[in-house]
Amino acid sequence: MTVTETDLALPGGRSLRVHDTGGPARLTVFWHHGTPNTGAPPGPLLPLARELGVRFVSFDRPGYRSSTPVPGRTVGDVAGCVAAVADALGIGRFALLGHSGGGSHALACAALLPERVLAVASLAAVAPFDAPGLDWFGGMAAASAASLRAATEGRAAKEKHEAAAAFDPDVFTDADFAALHGPWSWLNEVVRAALADGPGGLIDDDLAYVTPWGGDPASISAPVLLVHGEEDRMIPATHSAWLARRCPDAEYRPSPGDGHLSVLRHAAATLTWLADQGSRSSEATTGAR
Repeated sequence: MTVTETDLALPGGRSLRVHDTGGPARLTVFWHHGTPNTGAPPGPLLPLARELGVRFVSFDRPGYRSSTPVPGRTVGDVAGCVAAVADALGIGRFALLGHSGGGSHALACAALLPERVLAVASLAAVAPFDAPGLDWFGGMAAASAASLRAATEGRAAKEKHEAAAAFDPDVFTDADFAALHGPWSWLNEVVRAALADGPGGLIDDDLAYVTPWGGDPASISAPVLLVHGEEDRMIPATHSAWLARRCPDAEYRPSPGDGHLSVLRHAAATLTWLADQGSRSSEATTGAR
């Protein structure tokens, strides 16, 4: 499956780096990347996407690589990016898929573009910072909590934190490290590419995670699938459990023994679920039996 990359011009002189596996396809799925990643479609899923008739479209969020930074962007602002890309490519309706913070962006997009989203799925999503009743930092590894707490203090504090931060292996489980040596070693590539020009995109992402989304998951009208590793130390499974209670039509699949990365072993089943939901929505729209 060939992936093309282009720079889409946006109002105000901004640009967005867009990735597209091309059509024709039974279903277009917008992939929302984690932090820090690029927007490259998930390599391990491309063979299955071809089999399912799925077209992956994605983009580097503002601040990553050649996508123009947008200081102060919110998680919900991604809906404008998705709409702009979909319009430019002539795509009417679509499904959404994301991992980690990308799952949060996918959910916010579904809340803000209800007329265009057929279904949305996330793996290890981050809940809104203002989620009522959720102990947002509860259960996080110390390094993950410290990084996000720094973001709550503003850009200067977050930049200072990133300048001194070192990787703490305690954020990952043994299963997570095993995943990085299997098919999902692909993550190493997109992380390196995302950080090649510095931590700007990561900083903008983390600042967005600790401010209101600008879109309420309770307003998502499309079917939602939430998958989360029960041993996740980076973003605890309580985040997806809260989202499942908030979304009107949600299925929550906790995954025993999985952490933040190893949960991606369920990504193929999640993409298959999206393809099935997309087919059902298309049949309902056309009146097919």
